[in-house]
Amino acid sequence: MASGAHRRAERVRVTGIVQGVGFRPYVLRLARDCGVQGSVQNNTDGVVIEVEGEIESVRRFLTRLPREAPAAAEISELYSAEIAPQGYAEFTIRASAEGSAEITAVSPDIAVCPDCLAEMATQAHRREYPFITCTNCGPRFSIITEVPYDRPNTTMNAFEMCPTCAAEYRDPVDRRFHAQPIACRACGPRYSALVIGARFGARPGTGGGAAADPRSVAGRPTPRREHDLGAILQLMVETIAAGGICALKGIGGYHLICDAEAEGPVARLRDWKRRAGKPFAVMMPDTETVEQYCGALEHASRRLLESPARPIVLLEDHKRRVAAGVTNGFSTLGAMLPSMPLHYQLHRRLRSALGARAIVCTSGNRGDEPIVIEDQEAEQVLGAVAELIVGYDRRIHNRVDDSVVIPRGEQGPLFIRRARGYVPAPIRTALDAAGILAVGPQMKATVALGTGREVVLSQHLGELDNPETMEFFEEVIERFTRLFRFSAGTVAHDMHPDYLSTRFATEYAAARDIPTVAVQHHHAHIAACMAEHALDGPVIGLSLDGTGYGPDGAIWGGEVLVADLAAFERVYHLEYLPLPGGEAAIREPWRIALAQLHHAFGGLDAPELAALELTRFVSEAQRAAVTTAIERGINAPLSSSAGRLCDGVAALLGLCRRAAFDAEGPMRLEDLARRAGSRGASDRGLLHRDLGPYPFTLRDGVIELGELIRAIVADLLERENPSLLARRFHATLVEILVSASLSLRVDRGLRTVCLSGGVFQNRVMLDSARRRLEEEGFTVYTHTKVPPNDGGVALGQVAVAAARR
Repeated sequence: MASGAHRRAERVRVTGIVQGVGFRPYVLRLARDCGVQGSVQNNTDGVVIEVEGEIESVRRFLTRLPREAPAAAEISELYSAEIAPQGYAEFTIRASAEGSAEITAVSPDIAVCPDCLAEMATQAHRREYPFITCTNCGPRFSIITEVPYDRPNTTMNAFEMCPTCAAEYRDPVDRRFHAQPIACRACGPRYSALVIGARFGARPGTGGGAAADPRSVAGRPTPRREHDLGAILQLMVETIAAGGICALKGIGGYHLICDAEAEGPVARLRDWKRRAGKPFAVMMPDTETVEQYCGALEHASRRLLESPARPIVLLEDHKRRVAAGVTNGFSTLGAMLPSMPLHYQLHRRLRSALGARAIVCTSGNRGDEPIVIEDQEAEQVLGAVAELIVGYDRRIHNRVDDSVVIPRGEQGPLFIRRARGYVPAPIRTALDAAGILAVGPQMKATVALGTGREVVLSQHLGELDNPETMEFFEEVIERFTRLFRFSAGTVAHDMHPDYLSTRFATEYAAARDIPTVAVQHHHAHIAACMAEHALDGPVIGLSLDGTGYGPDGAIWGGEVLVADLAAFERVYHLEYLPLPGGEAAIREPWRIALAQLHHAFGGLDAPELAALELTRFVSEAQRAAVTTAIERGINAPLSSSAGRLCDGVAALLGLCRRAAFDAEGPMRLEDLARRAGSRGASDRGLLHRDLGPYPFTLRDGVIELGELIRAIVADLLERENPSLLARRFHATLVEILVSASLSLRVDRGLRTVCLSGGVFQNRVMLDSARRRLEEEGFTVYTHTKVPPNDGGVALGQVAVAAARR
């Protein structure tokens, strides 16, 4: 050992996602490679390293430490301070310890890695195990109950390691060194199946049928249990091939799966889930199969599909191979690759039986209820539709649905739903957000915890008007506060007084005698985008969505704001139009279309309206009822919503007059515009310049819509191609935003724009608005870390509360 004069000792503290990703074994191997001594230890702050050795060896260790970290690790901060040498003789991993009141980040769940898959294929005697894992892959967030992330603090604590697994766990040179979910067929979780029987028996592609299992009594099958893995996989293949439905326990909850090319089971699944219109996602074995369904993949799409998060990626459905009921008329297909070892084992057998194939893989729930995670509940609930229920005996602690993303090249993904594979990775901000709990909005709910300069955003929760989802909401708040050692000092919530999240915030804060902060919905949208990009404003905030409570008591949603994090000013907004029937207008957009016509033509009796197809669709009684509601102001709240404007235009074009799911009309309008663009536009998703926008007027802070509606009606009467009308409408919305922004540049000198709100899930709107604004010299910021929809509002609520504090 070198003399003290030539030795150096450092204590290093590393925060971020550094637990459950093989960080400590990596540090030990690096230390041995650099010839230094010391220790590494998990605590509730993150990872603490003490290192000593020759000066040059320690310097080399500190230089390489962040550069060569495991791929799944995300280092937020690294602090190093010189200490007195401790006299270490070797480098060791020490047992985890408690630390400060701060908390380390928890790793999201990670899809099975290529190394483990290779071992499954080449070492069948030990490694062909459907829960194979290592320090680089496997469940994390879904199984953790406490921190630090050690086996006793996960649902793997029920499984005692066998001697072979224990030896690998303790071996510093083994890839499974301190891999907390390590297990094998001798000591780990096991699959079992409840075989309900082939109740429908449709062969793929036959459109379904009602042939009962001949072994059943009076058409009712007799359930039985199966525990052999090979037999379970064969039963799954046979069920899918026969047009049946399987329920399969995934990482964060149960999925329902069936053949994506068979109309019968797809229709039956859609009927049972009460999912009349929204497309289903599909799983495919590899990117080569994805290309057989969707055509050549761009690099960004391939990267997202193959990423450790394994999200659902929205792609062009070029080949139209899946059953029509999967996409339900949309030109995109939500595809994902396998995330668990069993998924690969299933696809391998399916390939032998049916060829490389897409299977529907949708959340195991009904309606808006949370995804099922309990095995007994799966049998009781999912057993009503599935012929086969496949589960395993490791408990899921944290329910987490699949993430949904849209690839956008080098701009990063556009999140539609942020959940499995991404949650609970923290979002770095420039704010001190410590102690702020944000409870989000009513729809697409998430909650957020401010922990220093990071914000932990929860997984997608759903719609809070569903009682089961409200229970899930409260469960997540309780579990996140415990997991992240969080103590709320402020509760931020939406301004809407009747949101269930607002009521919860009021009661929660009163019980703890802490203050609340009410945040206007569209300000929160813009603040979320600002927080992502460490902006403090002022910025031009373009916030377009379906619903948000305004301080004037009206429904906002088409807003041009000047905002910083603490406050905002509403400078322009879409003209207020009534929603006849209130909430019924959202479910029946023909009502909104009639309100638009009534506004643009001064009533519904204008002669030119008689030739509209919409007029023939609506009965005289319905027209009279809508007219009365509008003219007398009876159950016809005023709305400036861009989402509702899109609803009405979609109904005028005959795309969606009764919505089967939230935002169906705007989605079909976008899809129609994108299809037109794909037939001639040089840039996919962008608008032809030669079409030009419809007329509109900006007057006294109001974006007037009468001219726009009259021009659309004129095009409809001229029998113009509906896809061109859809594209002109999108072009008009973009030019409205550009005109308002140019006005603010002149009046306020502002050149920075943030785009947020659910309308910016629309790729035509997002890409076109960004392009046009940048052409005019603006710096444009969009979401890349949280959804632009209400799933990102909680982040904005934290940012506003922190800025005001």
